[in-house]
Parts: sequence; structure tokens; C-alpha cells
Amino acid sequence: MNELELKYGCNPNQVPSRIFIDEGDLPIDVLNGKPGFINFLDALNGYQLVRELHDAIGIPAATSFKHVSPAGAAIGLPLSDVENKMYFTENMPLSPLACAYARARGADRVCSYGDWIALSDVCDEETAAIIAPEVSDGVIAPDYTDGALEILKSKRKGGYNVVKIDPDFRPRNIERKDVYGITFEQGRNELKIDSDVLKNIVTENKKLPESAKRDLIVALITLKYTQSNSVCYAINGQAIGVGAGQQSRIHCTRLAGSKADNWFLRQHPTVLNLPFKDDVGRAARDNAIDVYISDNYNDVLCDGAWQELFTSCPSILTREERHKFIVGFSGVSLGSDAFFPFGDNIERAKRSGVSFIAQPGGSIRDDNVITTCNKYNIVMAFTGTRLFHH
Repeated sequence: MNELELKYGCNPNQVPSRIFIDEGDLPIDVLNGKPGFINFLDALNGYQLVRELHDAIGIPAATSFKHVSPAGAAIGLPLSDVENKMYFTENMPLSPLACAYARARGADRVCSYGDWIALSDVCDEETAAIIAPEVSDGVIAPDYTDGALEILKSKRKGGYNVVKIDPDFRPRNIERKDVYGITFEQGRNELKIDSDVLKNIVTENKKLPESAKRDLIVALITLKYTQSNSVCYAINGQAIGVGAGQQSRIHCTRLAGSKADNWFLRQHPTVLNLPFKDDVGRAARDNAIDVYISDNYNDVLCDGAWQELFTSCPSILTREERHKFIVGFSGVSLGSDAFFPFGDNIERAKRSGVSFIAQPGGSIRDDNVITTCNKYNIVMAFTGTRLFHH
């Protein structure tokens, strides 16, 4: 089969719609559901990301995609007790792939609502069990165990989208897309991202531990499949804040940093022990936590419908308490898909615990950016390669 007809394109008025391949057969098999145009954009971009992460680091990888950018991405390192509580995985058996998806989903649970999942390895029952209670549109993986497929097919009243992709498929090295009736053509971005791209350390501090190299690789590969401009914060093998599609670099850094801050604050003991009623679902909890750790808590959380979520109204987590908790974190890695034009990006990154940075370099103000890194003893590498993705 070399083409698959779809219900419609990005919007219902955009018909007809299909995906197809000029030569040979499509490398995908729809095992369940009826994926749409945007589903396949997320699926194919996400699968490239996790395949590349797995190849670069050698550990199963997962990503949570929304609107053609990752909300989270991670490799399958074991979860801590705090992470298990954050990600609703307490007392669940966790394979490395299940850990990878729990981390990817947990980077930004509000944005991951209704995500498309991409997995680097065969989906096992442990991973399917993590996916089962989450609100999600579908999943793509090289294959599925019988037990995993049975679990996934039961989602959304039997309509959950499950796609299998041929792991041996190799796309041609030229890509095309049409805009306004005009065809654009370019070579595929086949840049290999590994520790070699981190060798040009330009700061006074040149101590880049292996864990930071791993996290910078996670950040850079995530950015390779994120709509530009983009910045990614990562720690312990997972993205914790992705700022996508911003016109200004500093806005990328602020957006991704605020998401990283929220990830930190979800670990605060008060947040972990919020007095939710037993029948409150995950999505409602995620939204309430997002409000609770924001400056709007005083105004809305204990009014109206919000009050119905709790057995008692939670105490205030003040701005000072939040700040004190966040500054306790360090060792965060940050990647940028293009150069930082000003040192203000470094100032903002430092507020979210950034100790290691990888960016292309090449700004006329590189000296200012390097000086700002030296001010905070941050290690920065120039990769020499831009990672724009559109």
C-alpha cells in the first residue's frame, strides 16, 4: 500500500487529504483507530526523535507530541519515589520504556493532555498500562506485544489510534513540501548529534560531566524536531521544559524556563500532598496543580468549582516559598536551536538551575554571552550547527 486516505487535513474544510509515498509501500500499518493528518505529522516527527535518542544514548526513549512539537521527551532511566508520585506511577511495574514515557508525559502534563505518543522500542504491557489512563490521541512504535495491543485497543471505546512503523524504513535524502502551490525542496537534516558536537567548550569552566553530555544530547535531539525558535531544558535524561515556536530567543528561554520551574514545583512536598478528593481525575489534578503553583492561586483555586476538588482548601504556597524551592535545583542542561544574541538568556536560564549549555554560537555578541556564563560558572559549548525545524 503506497497511500492512505484521511478524513481531512489540518481542518475539516481541507479535503481531500491523504498520505502517500512515491516509491514502494508506506512503512506504517494502522492496527487500530483512524489517525488523521495532524496525528501522522506528530507520529512521524515523534518517531524520528525517539529513534534518534535511542541510537545516540542506547536506552529506550519516548516522546509526548502536541501540534508538531514535543511537550516532553525522555530516555528510560528509573524513576525516583518523588517522580513516581508526580507521574501517577506508584506501585506500577515499570520497564525502561514505561519509565521513558512516564517521564516524557510528566515533563508538562498540562500540555501533554491529548498527546500523540512515539516509542523507540516495542511497546510492552508495562508501557501500555502507563498510557491506558491518560487522555491521548494515539501511539506509534516499531511493534506491540499482544498484551500491550489488547490494552491499547480498549482505550477510547475501542477507537484509540495505534500505528506500527517499520524500523528498517529509510526515507530518501530529499524532502519536499508545498506552500501556496510552490514546491520547496531540501536535503533531510541528517546531522548526527552525539558528544562530539559538545567538544568546543568556550567558557572558563570546561568541566562537562557525562551526565550533562547525556542531558545536552537529549535537549539538542528534542530541539531538532521542535518548531523553531526553540529552547529546551533537560535533567536526568529528560526534557523538563520546551519553549517552541517563539519569534524571540529570550521568549523561548523564558517559556521553557517557566515550564522547568513548574516541573520543579510539582516536586514540592506541599504540592505532592495536596488534599484532592479520591474521585478527582488526573487531568483535573494537573490543571489544579498548574493553578496552585502560579500567582493566581489566591484568586481562583478555592472559589467555585475548584473548591470541589479538595477535602479542604490548601494553604498558600507563597512566591517566596516557590522561589526558595526552585533555587535549590542545579545541574540543569539547556540547548538552543540557534545562537543566543544577548546575555539575558543566560541570566534567565540560571534562575532555573542551568549549569550546562549547548548552542550553535555565531552571534556578534558571543563575547557578552560567554562573559555572562563565566559570571555564573556555567559551562557552555558551541556546537556550530543550527537546528531550525519548520
